[in-house]
This record gives sequence, C-alpha cells and structure tokens, in this order.
Amino acid sequence: MFRWGIMSTAKIGRDHVIPQLQDSDNGVVTAIASRDHGRARALADRFGVTHAFASYEELLASPEVDGVYIPLPTSQHIEWAIKAAEAGKHVLCEKPISLHADEIAPLIKARDANNVLVCEAFMVTYHPQWKKVRELLAAGAVGRLRHVQGAFSYFNKDPQNMRNQPGLGGGGLPDIGVYVAVSTRFSTGAEPVRLQATVERDADFGTDIYASVKADFGDFDLSFYVSTQMAARQLMVFHGEQGYLEVTAPFNAGDFGNPEVSLFSRDHDRAEVFRFPGVRQYRLQAEAFVRKVGGSDDEVFTLEQSVLNQKLIDATYRAADHDGWEKV
Repeated sequence: MFRWGIMSTAKIGRDHVIPQLQDSDNGVVTAIASRDHGRARALADRFGVTHAFASYEELLASPEVDGVYIPLPTSQHIEWAIKAAEAGKHVLCEKPISLHADEIAPLIKARDANNVLVCEAFMVTYHPQWKKVRELLAAGAVGRLRHVQGAFSYFNKDPQNMRNQPGLGGGGLPDIGVYVAVSTRFSTGAEPVRLQATVERDADFGTDIYASVKADFGDFDLSFYVSTQMAARQLMVFHGEQGYLEVTAPFNAGDFGNPEVSLFSRDHDRAEVFRFPGVRQYRLQAEAFVRKVGGSDDEVFTLEQSVLNQKLIDATYRAADHDGWEKV
C-alpha cells in the first residue's frame, strides 16, 4: 500500500480527498501535518491516521510516507512541491500548481533529478464522464467541432477565504478558470493559439471576480466565463456541424447534479445519454497516480500539461490589459 502524507488540514482534503484516499485500493493515509499540531492531531484522529506532525518538514522527513498530497494555498504550491520532491516523495498537488507557467520549470527539474512523480490534481481528467467526451469527439460524434462553450461560477465574498486573497493566489481564473481550460484541452487534444479577454477585479479584495474569454484553437473556438460573485453554475457544451454534446455537472460531479454526457443529433431527432452514477473521481485519481508510481502505463496529468494549461490563464490576464488578440 502506498503511504500518503497530507500537507495541511484544508477543507478540500477534509471533505473530499482524504476520505477517498482512505477508500482507495492501493493507498492509505499514514500522516497529516499542520503548523498547528492540535489541528493535525484532530484530523488524524477523525480518519484513523497514525501520525500527526507539527510541521511540513517533519512529514517530509518521515520514513512512513511515500508521497504527499498538497492542498496548501496556491502561492505555496511550487515551494512545497519542490521540497517534497527533493525529499524523495512523490507529489499530488492541488490545482493550480502555479500562478505562472514559467514557475513550473524548477519543479520539473526537481521531479527529474529525484526520480519522483509530480502531478497537478485535476481530478476531472480521471472521471469516465470526461473520457467519454474525448472518445465521442475523437469518433466524430458531432462531426466537425466548431465551438466549445463553458461556464463556472459561485458566490463567495468572505474576506477570510483564500479565494479572495491575492497574496495566497486567490481569484476566479486560478480557482475555476483552470477547469474550463483543462477540460477543453483534455477532451479535444488541441491547444489555444490566441485569445481575447475581459477581467473584472473586486475593488476591496483585488482578486479577479469575473472573466469572459474567447480563445481560438485553430479549428474551433472556446468561449467561457467564470465568476466568484455570481449565482452558482457549471456548463460545458461541445457544438459541431452534425450534433452537440452537453456535459452535466462537469466539474463537481454530484454537487451540480449527476454526471452525464448528452449527445444530440443535428436535427434533434436522436439523443443519447451516458450516465456515470457513483463515480468517485478523487479516488480514481489517487489510484491511477499510485499505479503510475509503480510503473504502470496509466494516463496521469503531467507537469508538461500543467505548463500548457497555465499558459492559457497567463494569456487571459495579459489579454485583459488591452483590446484585441493575445498570443497564448
């Protein structure tokens, strides 16, 4: 069994990742670390974890840990992922792994120098719902793909929340814009060439709270918006000449309905619905990661893919500063 160490007691770890790591077929959580030892011990007791450490350094030095899951604030991801790699630990790090594409190069260097696996935790790329979208598009189910439409929004004005703190890497594009980008890239296998964007920032927080983007992928366009101060919504549509795909609950399967992929024919005389009940995408992600560590040919989200995804986000910020197209 692969032995996981958890760096911090963050909500996503508590509510989603740790329970599914514990239920996975090939891994178990053996340690939790926090700068507040009491918080680490309380969370460890909640999940029956043996070791609780009062610092991340202690966790990285532990011989009881094979790899770490990092759900720290975004601004700390690269620093601690590099430290973990240098300690010989495999790394699964929450998205976005970086706030700038060029910051990922030192992590790639640390990964290669220490012969460890380092992946950004895009759980959607392990969900059979998105693999079905990719399969249908590759098979020509919608004919020539012309347009992808996406939306991801929620409402959060809590000043204490890291999503509203620029110093911690807050903002809508790093938090949720990355999902629209990665799901489009994953399912089409294409990369954006250029884009246009409008970005609005909160007057008090300074974080981006709304972005509207049009990206040119060469053979098709992607248009999407994301917001941290709008009514909650998730949408992905892939529109072709012979039909279109609608993806229900594309990012938070279960919270926004049951994950489904609906295929509609050009004239709406045929429709096919693919359903994926009971899928636990964080567990699938963890199991594929561990198998990859063991030498399998499982598909995982590589740091090279992380660079490409972050380039779209970086270009969006640049494009917002002027009218016209920005090269990705």
